[in-house]
Amino acid sequence: METIALAEVAAVLADPSRATMCLVLLDGRAWTVGELAKAAGIALSTASEHVTRLAGAGFVVRVKQGRASYVRIADPRVAELIEHLAQHAEHRPVTGLKSSLRARRLGFARTCYDHLAGELGVALRDGMLATGLVATADGLTLTPRGREVLGELGVPVAAGRRPLLRDCLDWTERRDHLAGALPAALLERAVEAGWVSRDGHRAVKVLPTAGEPFAALGVDLPALVRP
Repeated sequence: METIALAEVAAVLADPSRATMCLVLLDGRAWTVGELAKAAGIALSTASEHVTRLAGAGFVVRVKQGRASYVRIADPRVAELIEHLAQHAEHRPVTGLKSSLRARRLGFARTCYDHLAGELGVALRDGMLATGLVATADGLTLTPRGREVLGELGVPVAAGRRPLLRDCLDWTERRDHLAGALPAALLERAVEAGWVSRDGHRAVKVLPTAGEPFAALGVDLPALVRP
């Protein structure tokens, strides 16, 4: 049965257009079918068929907001599966200046579904541990000092069904970055406050206003080598 299930998963991602759509959705945002069609370079009707296939396999869900309909990754576990599979494609030799620059930008800072990854994501985990905002004595936990600092930065700390904090292996750094509800809220706040910006290919750009808030989280941005 496990062999059959694995083959079904592989079949869903075997189509280049579906694979491209999944990679696009890894930025954590909801996309319209039209936007996915444009990203994959296919007709709207074909994209709709692919979305139906992906939804049937549990990879994506459709979200209604008023008259608009959006598509997003079904849950973080699916995003992690796609992220880990994507590393094999990213490990292929880079050819050309444009590809090389993109690879360096993704390696420095990118989204891993809805949280920060890459060198910046790993530095964030290290910084929050070093400054006592996060502790590992009994699993990853947010300390009282951490709640205070995040509150001052306007990052909501809300309990829910999703774990607040957990480790996620970063495939470019080969070390852990932070995943969970809190890192997701932190990335959302960083974009909203103009500390970072995101492009359409998962890369994250650190903006000049990021220095102070990231320093509060234990991250020395000037010490990181940016592409």
